[in-house]
Amino acid sequence: MKKVLICALALGGFAASAQAADLGVDSLKDPLPDTLTYKGVTIYGTIDVGYAYQTNGAPYSGSLYTGLDYNMYGSKQNRESISTLTNNALSQSVIGVKVEEAVGLGFVALGRLDTGFNPLSGEIADACASMVRDNGKPLTQAISAGDGSRCGQAINGQAYAGLSHSTYGTLTIGRQNSLDLDVMSNYDPMGMSYSMSLIGWSGGAGPGVGMTETARWDNSLKYLFQYGPVHAGFMFADGSSDSSLQGNSYAGNLGATWRGLSVDVVYTKEVDGIYINGPYPYTGACPGGNCDVLTGVVANSEAWTVAGKYVYEFGGGFKDEGPSSKLTLFAGYQHADLSNPSDTNTALYTTTLNGYQLTGMVTNKYITDRINQTEWAGVKYETGPWALTAAYYHLGLDFYQTAGSLVSCSSSAHSNCAGDTNTVSGLIDYSFNKHFDVYTGVSWSNVSGGLANGFSGTSGAGNGNPGHVVVGSDENTTVVTGMRLKF
Repeated sequence: MKKVLICALALGGFAASAQAADLGVDSLKDPLPDTLTYKGVTIYGTIDVGYAYQTNGAPYSGSLYTGLDYNMYGSKQNRESISTLTNNALSQSVIGVKVEEAVGLGFVALGRLDTGFNPLSGEIADACASMVRDNGKPLTQAISAGDGSRCGQAINGQAYAGLSHSTYGTLTIGRQNSLDLDVMSNYDPMGMSYSMSLIGWSGGAGPGVGMTETARWDNSLKYLFQYGPVHAGFMFADGSSDSSLQGNSYAGNLGATWRGLSVDVVYTKEVDGIYINGPYPYTGACPGGNCDVLTGVVANSEAWTVAGKYVYEFGGGFKDEGPSSKLTLFAGYQHADLSNPSDTNTALYTTTLNGYQLTGMVTNKYITDRINQTEWAGVKYETGPWALTAAYYHLGLDFYQTAGSLVSCSSSAHSNCAGDTNTVSGLIDYSFNKHFDVYTGVSWSNVSGGLANGFSGTSGAGNGNPGHVVVGSDENTTVVTGMRLKF
């Protein structure tokens, strides 16, 4: 019955897209100007709302910026079929202001402030709040929740200022996307979609190089340089409390674009990074009766990322395609190595993003390093108002030793056992104009081995009994359809 419903929803979304095509791309009047700009100041934003059905999910959260736990990776609370309105399935809803103003001698002053929000609840994006709200609840009562780099700050996206010059490059200072996030945003076939992309769903699977909160760096300096087809970048973060990086961290990027082929390589070293394990892990009680604090792990992370894409423009070679038709192939790989932090004094780690209180932080988790390896590949075909995308993502966790587990394993008995997560997705997007589009997508994801430890779900022993501990693997299929307004 579930499979029939999924197929019906998908076909219904595709039919809606087909009807949109009959309307014609120019038949829906665009009331918005190309940009909302006045004297170098531009207001911009995105609103993404829609509907989702999940075979194995958790109820909607008004604070978690994804709205739902679309992907099984890291989603222990996913346990039942979900049918609901949702938001941010394809893009983060955001409102922001950017400044570009020439100041003389070829220099341009730059600035940006933006913040993410949930259109359905009206709340500022706050992953930490979603975990606090699950504190003290058993898995059978938990809502969607997860860690992230947006934790309720007034400006939870980017907040920076700087100077740019066509010859000397661009220097910016403030809260900024990591170089890994910049590169993956360019090379992810699904555009970092929360519902369709593993690396969009979890910063720990890519942009945060193993630690979700570090996809964006506070107190950071970023320098970008372009010379012909070659570009390079450097980034440094001055570690501090109330931040996801509490030690000095740095990253470097080198890339090139030539005749439709683009390649980038990133090296990242994050020091004393914070990642939250989640609420007191769904035991039904909070230590000391305090449910307003969070717990987690402090670690160093060292990572290499390489990504590429090739764009082929058909130039009207096929019937009815027109000169805008193009095919893009994507691929990428990241090797992330997590180890104990440089400073193991637990008394130092009492707060994280937006001042959320921490307790019982673990600074000696790893006897051997934790290795995450993430791979992805995909294809996107664009013709006229249509964009069709298919993608595959995989993260493999190697066995690593902890104080309580020294024997190699690949089962779901312990979280440090070797494990895997896979995501397969397909998306159809139709743009009426540059400001408004509708979409329908289907994604399937699973977890197995150590990545399935402690999960509540519908597969394995105890099928149909929410709250069981999975033996083997667990999976979820998500169908989403929605619309985006961009300005």
